[in-house]
Amino acid sequence: MPDGAAPGNGRRRRRRDTVDTVTQQRFPSSVYADRLARAASAAADSGLHALLVGPGPDLDYLTGSRASTFERLLALVVPAQGDPWVMVPRLELAALRASAVGELGVATRDWVDGDDPYALALQGVPAGSALAVSDAVPALHLLPLADRNGALPVLATEVLRTLRMSKDDAEVEALRRAGAAIDRVHARVGEWLRPGRTERAVADDITAAIIAEGHTRAEFVIVGSGPNGADPHHEVSDRVIEAGDIVVVDIGGPVDPGYFSDSTRTYSVGAPTSDIAERCAVLERAQQAAVEAVRPGIPAEAVDAAARQVLVDAGLGEWFIHRTGHGIGLSVHEEPYIVGGNDTVLSEGMAFSIEPGIYFPGQWGARIEDIVIVTADGCEAVNKRPHGLTAV
Repeated sequence: MPDGAAPGNGRRRRRRDTVDTVTQQRFPSSVYADRLARAASAAADSGLHALLVGPGPDLDYLTGSRASTFERLLALVVPAQGDPWVMVPRLELAALRASAVGELGVATRDWVDGDDPYALALQGVPAGSALAVSDAVPALHLLPLADRNGALPVLATEVLRTLRMSKDDAEVEALRRAGAAIDRVHARVGEWLRPGRTERAVADDITAAIIAEGHTRAEFVIVGSGPNGADPHHEVSDRVIEAGDIVVVDIGGPVDPGYFSDSTRTYSVGAPTSDIAERCAVLERAQQAAVEAVRPGIPAEAVDAAARQVLVDAGLGEWFIHRTGHGIGLSVHEEPYIVGGNDTVLSEGMAFSIEPGIYFPGQWGARIEDIVIVTADGCEAVNKRPHGLTAV
């Protein structure tokens, strides 16, 4: 998925307080117990008194809970010293205890409308303490927490990103399953991509296949045909696909326990012109150069540079208008970002996309994307479909 694009195909989602009770696969409770212990240790190492983690990927990572609240405070508090607890509205208490939080035996502090949840959340946290909050906590809760604490919290991003960037064996296996599932969808694109059909109709078929192939939902489906392919943030439209079109298909979604797939391939409706074929061949070499550059010990920006240099040397550098990749896991976009200026050193277990693209406004575009996982001496790509321009 191109960096900066918003998932969800513009579909409007309900925002309400819920704790998801739908059966979902999770890792063993020992995995989450270890993560909580490492989070507490990281908080202590950073000089923090506690972490406060709201609903979102960070909470899922630490507890396996996919609770979703907005107006009522629900938060995991992880002190640097002592046991963690969860603040939860009482009307959601039963559902939360039925989730992985209950399996972990994490203490809960419930509250009802009329209580002061912010004061309750900070019980045992000395006023003015160094408190860090996850980046998904809205201002609606952040400001009252700052008021009760007597000091503005800092973001917990730096602490939590370090934990989440390096995937353990169970997470790597989850990403492999997700990669294989989305590969099976790309293998079927030729069934749906043909002249006379709209991008939207093709996207509907792809969406159904994403779910049929093992995803819990289609998080995003991009079908950019002809000039629409020159817009990296295009999703779908009612444009009718024509013979000769170059079509960018970028698709993905979560596979339980919530790890994302994300893969892009570019298709030609009929045989491409020689000029287009040559430019796409250069893009394929750029993507491969970036994959070959990946290894522990190099900065993330070196991978971006490897892809970019191939395109620059071929006179196509100005048409590559976004960074080379983004981390992936419980979020479609997370650390590390594969971009110039990012000196984060790659290490074994990091997972991210490699997705250079070229875009010619008003004409066509192309992008090739794999998810790779850093290994001891290189990387493993979880996507195995052919990378070249595929005629359908």
